[in-house]
Amino acid sequence: MAALDSKIFGNKRVIHGNQVATIDSKMADLDGNMAVPGNKRVTFGNKMAAPDSKMAVSGSKRVTFCGHIATIGSKMAAPGNKRVASGNKRGPFINKMLVLDTKMAASGNKRVTFGYKTAALGGKMVAPDNMRVTFGNNMAALGNKMAALSPLPPGHRGLLAPLWWPGLLLLLLLPPLGHGATFKVGVVGPWSCDPLLTRALPELAAKLAVTRLNKDPAVNRGFWFDYVVLDEACHPAQAVAGLVRAEGRASGFVGPLNPAACGAAGLLAAAWNKPLFSWGCLRGEPWLRGPVAWPLPPAPAVLYAVLRFFRWAHVAVVCSQQDLWREAGRGLADALRARGLPVGVVATMEPHAEGARTALRQVQAADKVRVVVMCMHSVLLGGQDQRLLLEAAADLGLADGGMVFVPYDALAYSLPYRAGPFATLTNSSKLRRAYDAVLTITIDCPERSFHEAFRDAQRGYEVPTHIDPEQVHPLFGTIYNSIYFLAMAVEQARRAGRWVMGASVVAHARAFQLDGFCQPVAAGEDGAAHMAYVVLDSEPRGARLWPTFRLDLGSPGLRYLGHPIHWPRGTGPGTDPGCWFNASALCSGGVDPTFVLLMFILVCALILAGAAIAYYIRRRIQHGQLMKGPNKIVLTMEDLTFINTQSSKKKLDESRTSLAGRSASDTKSVKSLGATPETTNVAVSEGDWVWLKKFPGETHPEIRPATKMAFCKLRDLRHENVNLFLGFFHDCGVLAVVSEHCSRGSLEDLIRNEDMKLDWMFKSSLLLDLIKGMKYLHHREVIHGRLKSRNCVVDGRFVLKVTDHGYSELLEAQKVPRQPPRAQDLFWTAPELLRDPGLQRRGTFRGDIYSVAIIMQEVICRSTPFCMLDMAPKEIIRKVERPPPLCRPSVSVDQAPMECIQLMKQCWSEQPERRPTIDQIFDQFKTLNKGRKTNIIDSMLRMLEQYSSNLEDLIRERTEELEIEKQKTDKLLTQMLPPSVAEALKTGAAVEPEYFEEVTLYFSDIVGFTTISAMSEPIEVVDLLNDLYSLFDAIIGSHDVYKVETIGDAYMVASGLPKRNGNRHAGEIANMALDILSAVGSFRMRHMPEVSVRIRIGLHSGPCVAGVVGLTMPRYCLFGDTVNTASRMESTGLPYRIHVSLRTVQILRLLNEGFKLEVRGKTELKGKGTEDTYWLVGREGFHKPIPTPPDLVPGASNHGISLAEIPEERRKKLEKVRPGLAK
Repeated sequence: MAALDSKIFGNKRVIHGNQVATIDSKMADLDGNMAVPGNKRVTFGNKMAAPDSKMAVSGSKRVTFCGHIATIGSKMAAPGNKRVASGNKRGPFINKMLVLDTKMAASGNKRVTFGYKTAALGGKMVAPDNMRVTFGNNMAALGNKMAALSPLPPGHRGLLAPLWWPGLLLLLLLPPLGHGATFKVGVVGPWSCDPLLTRALPELAAKLAVTRLNKDPAVNRGFWFDYVVLDEACHPAQAVAGLVRAEGRASGFVGPLNPAACGAAGLLAAAWNKPLFSWGCLRGEPWLRGPVAWPLPPAPAVLYAVLRFFRWAHVAVVCSQQDLWREAGRGLADALRARGLPVGVVATMEPHAEGARTALRQVQAADKVRVVVMCMHSVLLGGQDQRLLLEAAADLGLADGGMVFVPYDALAYSLPYRAGPFATLTNSSKLRRAYDAVLTITIDCPERSFHEAFRDAQRGYEVPTHIDPEQVHPLFGTIYNSIYFLAMAVEQARRAGRWVMGASVVAHARAFQLDGFCQPVAAGEDGAAHMAYVVLDSEPRGARLWPTFRLDLGSPGLRYLGHPIHWPRGTGPGTDPGCWFNASALCSGGVDPTFVLLMFILVCALILAGAAIAYYIRRRIQHGQLMKGPNKIVLTMEDLTFINTQSSKKKLDESRTSLAGRSASDTKSVKSLGATPETTNVAVSEGDWVWLKKFPGETHPEIRPATKMAFCKLRDLRHENVNLFLGFFHDCGVLAVVSEHCSRGSLEDLIRNEDMKLDWMFKSSLLLDLIKGMKYLHHREVIHGRLKSRNCVVDGRFVLKVTDHGYSELLEAQKVPRQPPRAQDLFWTAPELLRDPGLQRRGTFRGDIYSVAIIMQEVICRSTPFCMLDMAPKEIIRKVERPPPLCRPSVSVDQAPMECIQLMKQCWSEQPERRPTIDQIFDQFKTLNKGRKTNIIDSMLRMLEQYSSNLEDLIRERTEELEIEKQKTDKLLTQMLPPSVAEALKTGAAVEPEYFEEVTLYFSDIVGFTTISAMSEPIEVVDLLNDLYSLFDAIIGSHDVYKVETIGDAYMVASGLPKRNGNRHAGEIANMALDILSAVGSFRMRHMPEVSVRIRIGLHSGPCVAGVVGLTMPRYCLFGDTVNTASRMESTGLPYRIHVSLRTVQILRLLNEGFKLEVRGKTELKGKGTEDTYWLVGREGFHKPIPTPPDLVPGASNHGISLAEIPEERRKKLEKVRPGLAK
């Protein structure tokens, strides 16, 4: 209420609900105020709203509130009994709807009612006489005092006084002051249709945020914040419909989560001029328009930063089947592609048992996928889709470190990884192993975790204490932060003097900081929140997650946190070229894309042409091989010798002959006179008996190419229970398939031979062989189609073999007309094949299962199929083809185990889909025999073979171990001696000394090594020499030199031996000496880093002799004056100097490689006299730093190190241990 005086007039009061509003430091008098004469009351709803720029009070003018036009009838308030508001007109007041009552009067006995909400009309409000003004439950702060008004002075006209209307209009134009309005935040999300998101407790999160906002002095000066939770449907269309209905329910929105609804939400927010803050809407989408801000860093930007750091460019996205995750995955893929990354696969897990495997096979088929982003709920929070995906990846071998899996949902919240081991990983060892290939990127809570922040709120009684924090989804904190982020933007807009509308709020969502639920949040200049992320990795054998890297989008790269990433097999995914992450680079080697395309087309054309030529040549070669040579398949009379047998005379075409006891050695006793392909089916080829399966028809002039190709596929089928095809016989007008001959005839012959005793073990052995043979064929996608007992043959070891497989395909390829089969030949044909002749010619896998069942009946009963039915074959076939009733053989329970009979009945089921597969038959039959070997001969042979195989494996294993040890020994020997010398010593040969015309030798030692050794412990001296010589050894590996030996601090290297290299030896040694001197300049002792290690180097060239000395621990030594001179060059040198002899200088100058030499002058060499020597100080193109030699001290030796250079604490320490040493 506005007051113009500081006095309290009369004993009247103005009551503003439960709170008192003040306008300024004075109380309101009667002038310029809104008067309601009489003894009526003015009621202003529950809340006060602030009107916008103008308000007209005469004529038929319009009233504008907050940029909206509210039409309040045809006329405005006028003196007298005129009406102000007629009907139920509406006007938007500060984004709320103001529902006016039926009438509004300015005078008389009428009441003024402002519905549920009301606008604060200016800065003043007066209740004259004995009237009261009531302002709902919440009061706007209109000043510092509460006005009590006296009766109006005589003649006062109240609101109709013309001098007060301009002031009232001026006050209406001012922005709202104090808690004059409520800003309600609508929290939009699929809270009810997604069970895991329900655990985020959006209403409790919003309540906590609003409660703290209203108590926060930094944001509670302008508005009173409230919230409403708006449920978002999981289907995009229904979600958009729900957003349309949310217009009047909130002043600003947090959400939606479904990216598919973001486009419509942005347009609606623009139309309503209300802010929209959503972390689910991806930034940069072309269809996203309107006042939108992001309370989280963009998820694609965070993921791209991690991918760029590890150089993983090839990405695949696997989404759950819900619309929310599918749209999120599509948007993520588009965002990464916009940044130039090759996202090849965006797969969706279909809701069936093989959905995860199907999606992963798409990823597996893609090229060079490094990262799989999982758009679904995290398994650590209960997401079952992610569990299925990771376990399927482990089964397919994709979780072995070749790919890294990244959960996408963890980018939107802070995963509480510090709480301890995750129960999901603890309870499943398979999932724990698969999760080793997962890197989790989540928001970092540096000071306290999400659970600790939630418990702090419980301790402050801000949230119910009965709620277990570990059962709350971490998205609770994201909702809290988003509401706080929106409120800070609202406060920024208010402080700037702007109306709190959509565009202005979004424009002010920057350049501020706030304390989030468990982490600091900063608003960047781009309108998005900035916060830190961590990359989490699982323990090798535990269920905890550890932070490995920290990501701050404001800083380049990732910061290592001291915990390395553990990969399943020690190595992670490979890296991709860096050009994928360079927007200005073309990832094609830097060439023109058009040229690349043309070259690609040309290469493809050449490849296709080459493939066509190679295919033609291969076909010609294969054709030649098939016609002649060891691989030929077409046989003639020259290749076969036909023989007559008594059995073959009885049965030529109907059945296999029983030739028990016959072999190739018996051919001498068999009559062969008059045997022709027309009179017999048995022949001898290369000493082995073979069987001919003749094609029907009179003559066959040629073999078609299709027939040859079909036969080549059948010839490659090799199994102990499948009869081997050898080739075609084509001669004398006869065309036949040549296969191995089995001496015991067909299974039909064996069953009908009453002299053969068959017990159950024998029968089960035959049936198991049949099942194994059909299993092999079915696994090779071969349909038999003609399986019957006479097409199963038995060899001399009573092993059953399936034959005539693929015979129908050969007949069709050869274009042989088919003859109608006899009724008794159809006993083994399945009912569905009898009804479809076309399908009968091709056959089916289920049809073969039916044939197996009929053969099982034959073997069990030792009789023909359907022998127990007293019907003609044609009648039996008619009943089988047209049930009901169902016509099948019957087997007594005393003839076979009940399990075998049940299996047989399943196999001849009328419905093909109810018949078991051949693998299921095999498994059940093995269970039936309880795993025992049913063939005695095979059992013995397999035992012998297994024993032999075990011996071979053991020998092979021991041989491999011996070879590994031999390689280790050879490697060690070649490190100690030259390879040529080592080989000679291994063979026991004598190593003769070898003379080398010219080599260059290198000597170096440590200046002051005696002093350093005296001031150091022995172990420290060993560490010093090991570190220094390891450095030297690493350097000499890049030069053509040979390390001779090390004695104490002396290091000796030669070039030009044992492998001669012309006159390059001086250059190699000189380059090596420069590299060593440069490296020593930065070398520090671990125990005395303050003391520099100075070396002096001497080089000399000349002849020498090399040889091996000694038998025990032989050594490769050098002899000659050159060795002594090189040693003198080193001993007469100076620290940090390379002392070079005249002969070496001459060779270096001949090489003309730009070596920089300085004349030292005359140098006295022991035993050599005085010679001119030089300093090697560098080389052209050599830019490595070389340490500066110390200044020479006149009168001193300059070959040692003074005690002053030794640290004082080191001298004191050693003085206590060894008194007098440091003096």
